[in-house]
Amino acid sequence: MTCSQCNHDLDHCHGTLVIHADTRVDCTEPDCVDFEIVRHTLVLDCTELDGGCSCTVIAQESQLLRVS
Repeated sequence: MTCSQCNHDLDHCHGTLVIHADTRVDCTEPDCVDFEIVRHTLVLDCTELDGGCSCTVIAQESQLLRVS
């Protein structure tokens, strides 16, 4: 199977872009250096990761401190 975006020489990434609660972004493709959403077919919120993400705990604690 070949990638249609590769066949058309379109700038894209085969990894999954992960958007974190602390506004960081990561890509599962180790060689990815451009984290624009439009380059990624798959985009996830970090809360959707199996086991969650440590940044959501930090964001929740920070929110609690502001509220109290």
